[in-house]
Amino acid sequence: MKDYTWVSRETTRKVDANGDVKSTESEGYESMVLSGKPYRRLIERNGQAIPAEEQRREQEKVDKLTVKLKRESPGERERRLAEYVHEREKDREFLREIPDAFEFQMAGSEKIDGHDTWIIEAKPKPGYHAVHGDAKAFAKIEGKLWIDQREFQWVRAEAKTRNTISWGWCMARLDPGATLLFEQTRVNDEIWLPKRELLAGSGKLILLKKLAEQQETTWSDYRKFQVDSKVVAVR
Repeated sequence: MKDYTWVSRETTRKVDANGDVKSTESEGYESMVLSGKPYRRLIERNGQAIPAEEQRREQEKVDKLTVKLKRESPGERERRLAEYVHEREKDREFLREIPDAFEFQMAGSEKIDGHDTWIIEAKPKPGYHAVHGDAKAFAKIEGKLWIDQREFQWVRAEAKTRNTISWGWCMARLDPGATLLFEQTRVNDEIWLPKRELLAGSGKLILLKKLAEQQETTWSDYRKFQVDSKVVAVR
């Protein structure tokens, strides 16, 4: 992914008790990896390009970061990248518990985006005890995985909460029946990258503010990063 630029769009839809959308807000970002450091800049809001002055400020941020990274010593860059890799691996530690947390069963096959996939159902394994704190939610989730039959990559994942899930000493809560959807796509016939993520359901924030909404992120316009991409150094 470090060799690509892409566009991501984050959309929040507030819904009423009947599930009808009351309001929609969205932001679009152009993302890139500069000297191993992921960076994104705002390019649109609610489907419209941001004003010229705001575009200029966003570009200035990219320019300043580019200059800063060019001034790094080899040792500084090595330490920064090592820290980034460490944090990324730390954030993914809980995913290693998936094979221990669920019972899997074949549930057929389906073609998705031209890919032949196996459908695999996943249900919490009785008696499973999470090691990582974030893995505790697995006991309250069931779902399905669509696995590419040729490359054994997951193409789609759907999950539904069976019980209430809380985070941060109950600072946030997701109610039973919430649905989560994740999709990946094959890019340039060389790598699988994110395509869509959707969370729909109700819950509470700080145990006071009741929320009922859909949060969706899409990724598109993947392009190999080129030297003539929109990164201009400050003179």
